[in-house]
Amino acid sequence: AFLSFKRSRGYRYIRAEFMLRDFDRFVASTAKSRSSWCVEEVMLAWLGRLPDRKSSSVAGELTVVREFWKYLRRLDPRRFTNEPLWPRLKTESRFAATILSPEQVRLILRLIGRLDRPRFRRHLYRALFLVQYCAGLRFGEALRLRTRDVDLRRGTFFIADFKGRSRWVPFHPSLTTELKQYLRARKSFVGTDPRPDDRLFVGANLDRLPVETAGATFRKLYRISGMKPARGRVGPRPYDLRHTFVVHRLTRWYRQGADLHSRLPWLSAYLGHVNLLGTEKYLAATPELLSLAANRFRRLYTGGKRKS
Repeated sequence: AFLSFKRSRGYRYIRAEFMLRDFDRFVASTAKSRSSWCVEEVMLAWLGRLPDRKSSSVAGELTVVREFWKYLRRLDPRRFTNEPLWPRLKTESRFAATILSPEQVRLILRLIGRLDRPRFRRHLYRALFLVQYCAGLRFGEALRLRTRDVDLRRGTFFIADFKGRSRWVPFHPSLTTELKQYLRARKSFVGTDPRPDDRLFVGANLDRLPVETAGATFRKLYRISGMKPARGRVGPRPYDLRHTFVVHRLTRWYRQGADLHSRLPWLSAYLGHVNLLGTEKYLAATPELLSLAANRFRRLYTGGKRKS
């Protein structure tokens, strides 16, 4: 009933369902030996059932189970009066984004050019890779693009409502050329011109490219390139192209001598952030960026009259 309630309000609640079914199994097994426990005690015990877990993982389950408790309180306000003392957890991820160098970007593009079975994959993943790298789109935003969202004449993407915001994203004419080549290959692969509601990026089913398929292909490419080990979560992720876009844009502005304080709001709006706080996590200090900043600082304070 809770899942139906959430989905009726527009939430997909796919991962949450997996969590709640695990919670349901825990309740069933616990009730046999802990029949005196109340629901709140079982919830807290479920959150602490596995030792040495990352706080971010527990925090994800905590969010779901709190929503479930609030739902129960709406059903029976007299029974669920006092909200449990939920644990306070640090939710920030320690995962450090990998910033690809221009040489590494070119290497991945060369590896994409060797994909086969079918040859359309070369056009597909080249276009997807360049859309993320050249326009800084989120991985999911790129995969959700429909042909109506791409205006090749004006050189813009329309990103539909995501995280409460919609936006237009302009891109360079060189990306327009790449997308025209991709659309020709797409028509040859699918057999027809795309309709406005069709997904821009399509997979073997001729409908859409699944996130899991695209993610697995990029992980394989990163491993072949030597940027990512054969096992583990270390190394570049598909989402890191967005981080790479930001750092490379800042590097270009530094080289041009641009005023970063006036440009950062532009970058924040381009990325679809509500404010500059959402952009902060993308501002990684790469060696090249630090070197450019240091050179600017040195010219400012040692070249000519010192400025205050």
